[in-house]
Amino acid sequence: MHFRTHPAAAIAVLAVSVCAALTGSAQDRPGYTDTPKIPGQEWRVHDPDRPYPNLVKPGATFSDLAPPPSDALVLFDGTNLDRWDGGDWLIRDGYMEVTKGSISAEVPWEDFQIHIEWATPAIVKGDSQGRGNSGLFLPGRHEIQILDSYENPTYPDGQAGAMYGQWPPRVNASRPPGKWQTYDVIWEAPKWDDNGKLISPGYVTVLHNGVLLHHRQAYNGPTGHRSATDYSRVNRSRTISLQDHGNPTKFRNIWVRPLDAYDK
Repeated sequence: MHFRTHPAAAIAVLAVSVCAALTGSAQDRPGYTDTPKIPGQEWRVHDPDRPYPNLVKPGATFSDLAPPPSDALVLFDGTNLDRWDGGDWLIRDGYMEVTKGSISAEVPWEDFQIHIEWATPAIVKGDSQGRGNSGLFLPGRHEIQILDSYENPTYPDGQAGAMYGQWPPRVNASRPPGKWQTYDVIWEAPKWDDNGKLISPGYVTVLHNGVLLHHRQAYNGPTGHRSATDYSRVNRSRTISLQDHGNPTKFRNIWVRPLDAYDK
């Protein structure tokens, strides 16, 4: 016998199914239970039991294809990799695509605003951290995770926009696979005195597709995998990097501008 399902009931069943997929037990959620506690938090690095960020559907556009301001340094305009060193990446149709090796570029300022657009493969291959994985590494190896986090139940501090291994994004504002996404990031570099004593940690503010993920949040130290870090080593690097993690992630329209002081 065939029973017709009411549309509202079907939606409710779907919602429950999605919720169950995103809130499964540690046994069916990727992550690690043998890692150290994150300093100042109750959670372990890459903890599978950590709550998932709430889902937020971003607006259709925000800073997509935003032209660089007049005081910006353009790091990639779709034509060449002249400002980048390292890997051998493909350029076509106004974007670059990860092929072999990470790439890096020098930034002339300690503190800056950076705009970057990226897209993971439209055809999903792999799961968890194997879906469109890359990373924006701010100076001193502080990573903002790049990942296909659309309906991807990976560990929370490894989702798109995470301060990898330290803080998950406040929300998951990911667009579907293959869609272009934007990061607008404010970076304040860690500061040391002349004796190598830390004066202030690195701080980051991140908007993902126009949605705030982090608001002047402090890094505990450089990014580590399955490890907790600190600022025991002085690092005054001004190099940013884009990661090769074995996935053909795309990038376009990358520019950076200084954080100037207020007028006096």
